[in-house]
Amino acid sequence: MDPLFWPSEANSFRLFTPESLAAIEQRIAEKKKQPDKVKGNNKDRGVEEDKLTPQLDLKICKTLPSLYGDIPEEFVGEPLEDFDPYYSDHKTFMVVNKNRTIFRFTATPALCIFGPFNLVRKTAIKILISS
Repeated sequence: MDPLFWPSEANSFRLFTPESLAAIEQRIAEKKKQPDKVKGNNKDRGVEEDKLTPQLDLKICKTLPSLYGDIPEEFVGEPLEDFDPYYSDHKTFMVVNKNRTIFRFTATPALCIFGPFNLVRKTAIKILISS
């Protein structure tokens, strides 16, 4: 099979880091600036924007498709960057457990204190996703 269409493990799984969160925040800021220009153009033409929708095979509580390959052992239970392009401008990350079940969490502070990289929050997520 063509390697361009079959993602390798190295390309598919990336840990969710503070740099990942900064990149998401930057995309959100760019998106907020863009609609002002686009709205004016679309009003005159009456054209609706193509809206991106979440992929059905990457929904929460579904099994990760085999297309993405085997998840490396060190990434099981760890926050990962989301594969779904729909979430590229949402402050979310995904966690996959040993059974390859997908869980999605927000990267905003939980209870206004626990950020996405807080040890207490990471431990709570590991307990939640354990089978």
